[in-house]
Formats: sequence, C-alpha cells, structure tokens
Amino acid sequence: MDRKTLIAKDLLGIRAVFFRPEEPFTWASGIKSPVYCDNRLTLTAPEVRTHVEEGLAALVREHYPDAEALFGTSTAGIAHAAITGHLLGLPMGYVRSGAKDHGRRNQIEGRLEPGWKVVVVEDLISTGGSVLEVVNVLREAGAEVLGIVSIFTYGMRKGIDRLAAANVKNVSLTDFDAVAAAAAEEGYIRPEDVRRLLAFRDDPADESWMGA
Repeated sequence: MDRKTLIAKDLLGIRAVFFRPEEPFTWASGIKSPVYCDNRLTLTAPEVRTHVEEGLAALVREHYPDAEALFGTSTAGIAHAAITGHLLGLPMGYVRSGAKDHGRRNQIEGRLEPGWKVVVVEDLISTGGSVLEVVNVLREAGAEVLGIVSIFTYGMRKGIDRLAAANVKNVSLTDFDAVAAAAAEEGYIRPEDVRRLLAFRDDPADESWMGA
C-alpha cells in the first residue's frame, strides 16, 4: 500500500475524518464543508502516530535534505514538529499566532539563527492562510524557509494559488482525493458521494454540491 493511501486509511480508522454531506460543518472562515479533519487524534493513536511521524520525517529527507531545523505551527503542528525533529535529529521550535504580551514577548519559540534552512510542519492545509503567516514570520526573522510538510491537504485551488504566489512548496502525506477514495472503498460514504466531495474541493464557494 502506498503512503498516501495508508495515511488516508489511518485517519479514517481512528475517526479523525468526519463526513457529513447531508449536514455540513461550518469552518471558521464560513465555508460549508461536508468534511472535517481532526489530525490531533493521531497523537492519541500510537500506531497511526508512528506512521505519521515516520512519514513526515521521510518527506523532509526526500524533499528538503538540507533542512537545519523544523518549526511547527501553533498549536496543531507543535507535537508533530517535535517528534519528527527527534526522529531526524534536528532542532525544532514553533511559531505562535501572535507575540506574547509578557516575558521576552516572543512569537518564535526555540532558537532560530539567521540564515537557517527551515521546514514548517503543519497538520493540514486548506486555504493556506494560517501556514503562510508562519512562513512570513520565519522569513522576517531571517530564516530561509525551504517549504512545508503536512499530514493532509484539501488541495483547494485558493490554497494552491496562495502558496505558489508566496513561492512556498508544500508536500503532504495524504490528500482529499485519497481520503475520499478510501472512504468509499471502506464504506464510510457511498460511492456516489465522492463526486459531491470533489465538487466541494474544486470550488468551496459553490454550494451546489449540497443538492447534488
């Protein structure tokens, strides 16, 4: 079984992916979604966690062999950056959503030397906004951001375009298409629901998939 399918089935098996095409979830952005992905659940499933962290380490080795440090997004990417950094023997840190209002008022936690080649660790990519904020903070601090590794990506056009415009590469362990295919194969959804899910992925603003 290839890595993408393995991780997709892992996420489904621990119920980290929820499907509700008849009763969509509402994201913070206001988007109505037939899917919700909670990758935090991988941390409490040791076998899946091992697959995820070893997979993320493999992605760093394959795509960013010159990486000198990993930085997680706050908060979902922190644990994954720590475990993956341990496997690779690399320094890790994380980037807060905003600077602290006390102490040293850090937004970046952990040592970051100017010029370091770093990889951002994220749990999932949707529209790309939050992870690009992390990339920008690291760049402003003098880091050379090689790219991102993530567990899951929706593959939304807005996210793809945003990352491309910022000249940021992302590689994910699995994606929306693989999860939808595995969900139909495993009986989590009906085969005819796959078309509706992909219609959502292609254009989240077009809610016609709800009545498809």
